[in-house]
Amino acid sequence: MKLGALATLLLFLTACATPAARESRSPRRTNLQRAASLPWTDEGRCVVRESAEPWPVLAERCFHVLDQDRVRFTDRSGSCTVASAEAATLGIGLCVLAAPEVVIGAVIVIGVVVVAVAIKEAMDEADWPEAAEHPIPVQRIEADKSASAAKRKPSPQPSGQDLFPPSPRDPFERDRRPECRPVLGPPRGGNDPHNACADKILGNSFPGFNVLINGKHYDALVLSRRTLWEVKTDDFEKQSPRSQDFFVKVKLPELRRESALARACGYDFIIGVRSKAHMLALQRADRTLKVVLMDWC
Repeated sequence: MKLGALATLLLFLTACATPAARESRSPRRTNLQRAASLPWTDEGRCVVRESAEPWPVLAERCFHVLDQDRVRFTDRSGSCTVASAEAATLGIGLCVLAAPEVVIGAVIVIGVVVVAVAIKEAMDEADWPEAAEHPIPVQRIEADKSASAAKRKPSPQPSGQDLFPPSPRDPFERDRRPECRPVLGPPRGGNDPHNACADKILGNSFPGFNVLINGKHYDALVLSRRTLWEVKTDDFEKQSPRSQDFFVKVKLPELRRESALARACGYDFIIGVRSKAHMLALQRADRTLKVVLMDWC
């Protein structure tokens, strides 16, 4: 099927949908929320790129990166069966996914879905509009165009990636280095109070997880502000001045290394501590470190 006919069918489904609910104030965020429940093989980058389009158009353009091994489709409304000729070409799966309104039980996902990183970042940016106005400087590495063209696998039919090039605002343009892409893992704090402090960080994108970036496991990541956190819950204020000085001297090299690793990938780095004494001691030792008193712990 030609792309024009495909788009016509998808928009026809949109026009025929029952207008029971009023359109959301933010169609882009509505699309992101809907896509967040699905597994994507590209970490959600296609969804973010197409999120301003109507849902049927987004579904058509990004269907090729949906993890279809984990998704089952059921035409509960019968609309895809009725559109027999078109649906046969499209495939029932795409037709069901592209339905303008969510039909309970039409799309079933096997296993637990962790929100794709790119989608989570885009949703966080919507929650923190000032992040777009004052973006954190990040490292960008441009891939060789000829190399990427040579590596592209031939597609049996036209797809969204061939006709609609990625937007320059694609949040992962700045993360082409694999080591700079967040990888989620279990908490490594060693105790529940430590993990609870990390989970309560304002804007924490992945509470309940550590994040591996550039070879280092960080306690929290705030994607909307591209900030990595290291949480310290030691009873620093209860130690003698001599012990405090020794503690800072021992920990300082590692904190500097963690800060450098974060900056190398374009992230800000913050150390969270529980006492004012600990905060002041670290600031005296190295004024380039950003130290925050965690009054929520």
